[in-house]
Amino acid sequence: MSLSDTGARDTIALVLHPDITGAERARDPARALEEAMALAAALPGLQITGGEVVRLRDVHPGALFGSGKIAELKARIEADEVELVLIDGPVSPVQQRNLEKAWGVKLLDRTGLILEIFSDRAATREGVLQVEMAALTYQRTRLVRAWTHLERQRGGLGFVGGPGETQIEADRRAIDDQLTRLRRQLAKVVKTRKLHRDARAKVPYPIVALVGYTNAGKSTLFNRLTGANVMAKDMLFATLDPTMRGVRLPDGPEVILSDTVGFISDLPTELVAAFRATLEEVLSADLILHVRDISHPETDAQAEDVEGILNGLGISETTPMLEIWNKMDLLDAEAAEAARTRAERRDDILALSAWTGEGLGPLLARIALCLEGERHRETLVLAYADGRRRAWLFEQGVVEAERQGEDELELDVRWTAVQKARYSDL
Repeated sequence: MSLSDTGARDTIALVLHPDITGAERARDPARALEEAMALAAALPGLQITGGEVVRLRDVHPGALFGSGKIAELKARIEADEVELVLIDGPVSPVQQRNLEKAWGVKLLDRTGLILEIFSDRAATREGVLQVEMAALTYQRTRLVRAWTHLERQRGGLGFVGGPGETQIEADRRAIDDQLTRLRRQLAKVVKTRKLHRDARAKVPYPIVALVGYTNAGKSTLFNRLTGANVMAKDMLFATLDPTMRGVRLPDGPEVILSDTVGFISDLPTELVAAFRATLEEVLSADLILHVRDISHPETDAQAEDVEGILNGLGISETTPMLEIWNKMDLLDAEAAEAARTRAERRDDILALSAWTGEGLGPLLARIALCLEGERHRETLVLAYADGRRRAWLFEQGVVEAERQGEDELELDVRWTAVQKARYSDL
């Protein structure tokens, strides 16, 4: 059951970010705690009572924290009537069991929290299945929480073949069976998705995909450009399933704009497949807009996370990308001017504010230039019997002239490299 389904009263939660002495720090601990609290706030049904950076000299294998810190935190948990502790980092099953016993509360680590959010937000059939599989995979590794005494038996009296399987083995087998059923269901959904992808290839408009770190302002920019009413809140993972809308560019082509799930650092490995499933439009995009919150203190680190995930997804190096420095309205005058000056020196960077509308005109013009600039002219020869390819070319809107010969057709086309590749696959 999701935490958001536990009842009308909100669950009181405390967020802890372990800061291990000597460990390589990718982020400032205070900023990491801030992001963790924003993650917690993204899950309905939680009342965040506070957060704390917990500095550790060493990780204690059995309980993560030392006995003194556990006692100190227990006093705070009892004083604030905390019911759920969220730890921003990995927690082993043994550590989770021992901390829950010591504090008398439920505990979730970063992976568990993100799983809860994805479960709450997933809307497409594939997204739901992927999240269920991720949750089961995660649960399978943590069965020690429920069964700590392996001598408990289920089935078999022990007369033949030993004492029978343990409860934990039975539970793992049940989870494996359920995972097998989900994989079969997912295989059917993937076939359907391929049909949808093939249908998208016939859409006579280029696809422009918005990507970026979570809460960078993608949905606000999407709404500003399309007039759509996509959920756009100051909240992590406000958008989980992709949304697509048509946009007519000034003096340019009509495009399909796609809003996608926000990226995040340390994405749980169990969720990589579910995350990838929401990014189908990015993989087939003609242009990618990497939206950055330029006002965020760790915007460069966030950009590196996004670029790493895109590379991991196998985004083609030939797919053009523009970097969008969003939230300029949140910078002071001096910082905003410096950002504009830096952006003006690069053809692939635009500074704007999706909230105020500043810089949207130049963005639309640049999108048109990128898409139109990639088009080239070519003459194709088709047999009269090849009506399917001819129809596809006209659906794409790339035919500039057509000439009829005795045995064949000549078509002058102006198309992108992506359209040419799709045509070759017909």
